Amino acid sequence: MNETATLRARAEIDLAALRANVRALRARASGAQLMAVVKSDAYGHGAVPCARAAREAGAAWLGTATPQEALALRAAGIGGRMMCWLWTPGGPWREAVEADIDVSVSGMWALDEVAAAATEAGLPARVQLKADTGLGRNGCQPADWPELVTAARAAEEAGVLRITGLWSHFACADEPGHPSIAAQLDVFRDMVAYAEKEGVRPEVRHIANSPATLTVPESHFDLVRTGIAMYGISPSPELGTAADFGLRPVMTLAASVALVKQVPPGHGISYGHHYTTSAETTLALVPVGYADGVPRHASGRGPVLVGGAVRRIAGRVAMDQFVVDLGGDTLEAGAEAVLFGPGDRGEPSAEDWARAADTIAYEIVTRIGPRVPRVHLHEDSGRD
Repeated sequence: MNETATLRARAEIDLAALRANVRALRARASGAQLMAVVKSDAYGHGAVPCARAAREAGAAWLGTATPQEALALRAAGIGGRMMCWLWTPGGPWREAVEADIDVSVSGMWALDEVAAAATEAGLPARVQLKADTGLGRNGCQPADWPELVTAARAAEEAGVLRITGLWSHFACADEPGHPSIAAQLDVFRDMVAYAEKEGVRPEVRHIANSPATLTVPESHFDLVRTGIAMYGISPSPELGTAADFGLRPVMTLAASVALVKQVPPGHGISYGHHYTTSAETTLALVPVGYADGVPRHASGRGPVLVGGAVRRIAGRVAMDQFVVDLGGDTLEAGAEAVLFGPGDRGEPSAEDWARAADTIAYEIVTRIGPRVPRVHLHEDSGRD
């Protein structure tokens, strides 16, 4: 990593770890295919290289939230089965149809729009019908399911579209034993059975997300959708650590110390002087802040490996920087400060930062902004 040593900050993305995680998750999938979810720039890890690495490790599908994310992958030359699910009226339906992307439909307005786009394109759309089995977000309610299925089947019979999937999403799969898990599975089975009775022959039926892939084998059906677990983060610490599931964190966030200086006792640090030095000490300035995705909520609590020890942020996180009290230790400007990583050197984890910021590790990695360069390691799968 000598070529990155002078960067202000960097997020190192270990693609060998990502491939290993995909293989580990496939082994847990009970023979189901695996969809690698690369929405939100692959949870902050870089969508295109992560999508390619996941494909190399055997992911049969790629999944994105928005059609723009899926179309960007196609523009980068990534082929194969791909699905996107978060649509709004007037979305780029025709572009998705022409790019051979599976689109999710939760209601009649969306079915009408995709059918019109497919007719205009002269190509059948690949459509997956989403059922709201209890999450209460996107998806078709059971009471409205017969109307949607009937209309979709009519469009399929007319050659306008193909119903390629039936799917849903769990609300509480990260809470083991939660009664909604079994209840949603029952509703999903009923809604799938109804659709199949009406002549739907889907390529895939799927409801399992990362936690369900790891702990609810009866939910695997034909396809599992793995998001955060693919990036080596436990979907729920209550279920087990990443290591417990044979997963390795993919992202390491580090920065180069910008300044080290000595200050007297009673010296206020950062905005509001929420931290004041208790004795003469040395301070290290780390040049990343909330504009880079370091959560301001972690002020005074965020852990950082710097100068051979894990220390806490002193005072508030600012937009571009924060301060660490070295307690009198000496350090040179340019030394490495590691905010989180896999833990090989004793550095904190993304989960440690989640606890410090009262959030979840999903948010910690996803919020790292574009001002932080992604440095992708092991892009050649032969180096795994």
